Amino acid sequence: MLIIGIAGGSGSGKTFLTKKIFRSFKTRCVVIHQDSYYKDLSHLSMKERISNNFDHPNSIDIRLLIKDVKTLINGESILQPIYDFSNHTRKQKYLTITPNPIIIVEGVLIFHFKELANLFSLKIFLDVDSDIRFIRRLKRDVKERKRQVKDICKQYLNSVKPMHELFVEKTKYNSDIVLKNQYDYNLVLDTIKNNLI
Repeated sequence: MLIIGIAGGSGSGKTFLTKKIFRSFKTRCVVIHQDSYYKDLSHLSMKERISNNFDHPNSIDIRLLIKDVKTLINGESILQPIYDFSNHTRKQKYLTITPNPIIIVEGVLIFHFKELANLFSLKIFLDVDSDIRFIRRLKRDVKERKRQVKDICKQYLNSVKPMHELFVEKTKYNSDIVLKNQYDYNLVLDTIKNNLI
């Protein structure tokens, strides 16, 4: 079994790379998204939810994420939470994920947690310029999450950028592969193929 971690700053192309790998190894691959493991904030007011720092490690239910990855490694299925980004709560339904020879875990903070990072056979970090990452995030949040530009900019300056510098940037030094562009995915595909032989 090959456990792959894909990390990098917000907007670095983690989802793009994950999809490329999945399409290449479709029937042998499953994907776990860190964003599905945001803590449920339904006990807070909407104002409090919005002001939560979603880029800090404390925003992740890391115990459950580690438990689920270990469960898959042990050959058992999991019920992955489904997060509602518009309300900052978990939905009342789950996604059933069954184990496969390739397990991909993708997310901004996954290499920050040592217990989780130690589970990966292959750690890939996308080291993309911050201006490019911000533009991508801006476009995504406006289109997919229906957010206002001023709120996206405020969040980026107040939490995304400082949390990246504090918790994410340094994790690239413990990665097996550092990509400057998500389009350099052929190196990753070749590495995976070699590890599966």
